[in-house]
Amino acid sequence: MSDENSFKFDRRPLLKTAGAASAIGLAGCLSSGGDDETENQNNVAQDETDDDGLDEAKATDTDRIAADPRELPAPVDWNQPRTHEIEMVTTEETAEIEPGVTFDYMTFDGQVPGPMVRIRRGDTVNLTLTNPEENNMPHNIDFHAVYGPGGGADDTTITPGESATIEFQAMYPGVFVYHCAVPNLDQHISAGMYGAILVEPEGGLPEVDRELYFGQNELYTNGAAGEEGHHRFSFDTMRSEEPTYVTLNGEAYPFTEDGYGPVTVEKGERVRIFLSNGGPNLTSSWHGIGNVWETFYRDGDVVSDPDRYVETAPVAPGSVAIAEIDTPVPGPIKLVDHALSRVARKGRLGVIQVEGDAEPEIFNPDP
Repeated sequence: MSDENSFKFDRRPLLKTAGAASAIGLAGCLSSGGDDETENQNNVAQDETDDDGLDEAKATDTDRIAADPRELPAPVDWNQPRTHEIEMVTTEETAEIEPGVTFDYMTFDGQVPGPMVRIRRGDTVNLTLTNPEENNMPHNIDFHAVYGPGGGADDTTITPGESATIEFQAMYPGVFVYHCAVPNLDQHISAGMYGAILVEPEGGLPEVDRELYFGQNELYTNGAAGEEGHHRFSFDTMRSEEPTYVTLNGEAYPFTEDGYGPVTVEKGERVRIFLSNGGPNLTSSWHGIGNVWETFYRDGDVVSDPDRYVETAPVAPGSVAIAEIDTPVPGPIKLVDHALSRVARKGRLGVIQVEGDAEPEIFNPDP
């Protein structure tokens, strides 16, 4: 691990190296419906995004597309079923992948990943999804936690200017992905339209000191990683499954000294980390450099006995994993995908900084 601990990244544009830039039909997650207007809008989107060459970087609609990993709902503290009124808005907005590199994202509520929904098994959700008039594309939402056609996607497919409401009961516990599932669902997910819904079991999850929520997804563009300018979405690159960037919360190296700064925790805290892998294509080899997943819940399963002391764990696209860590010594914990070229060259790094006094009996850098 010594070579990995020497990693240091600059969030300024990456070196212009070669390599990364080079209407699928899927069962299951695809919405079965879709009118002519929906299909036409998706076809126009594809025609407009396979151009070669970069334009100048565009003016951004937001200073930050990356969700703050510290902002997630509090643990369930009720023991009887409740009804929740939840509203989400789809957005289409330009933001920076890294400084000088812009991209047209699609999101739920203006952030990547979309906001976590947190409920209890047996709760009822009334969900309203709105697609504002200023958008250009149809959108919908597929919850992997829902019994129903398309996980709700069939009945939430809306064009700009429309809203739709569905009601569902959370019948099974776990933590699950949600995502957009229109015909070009891989484009919409890649551009940021995914998140997590946590359905806590009746007894809740074990108490921890702090929780964090991250998302991983791939960006497929018509430029190379670090090439300044406006990157359009590239269907050709996506078909080849050769992403330009593999991002954490939609951006390259966001939670580092050269980004928004590491996420800080206090020494001795037990920290629960959620990772929603939107994909749409790559499995993450999730690893924390300088730590271990002391307790690990695979594939959204919060009912079975968790795994213990896991070094690196696969998180498949379309799934959410939970890791709990102890923090006995100060210093950085680097959250990576251990397919390490994604870290070194494509943006997939975030840092948790443990603050506190040294513990030389556990780790002594200068014995």
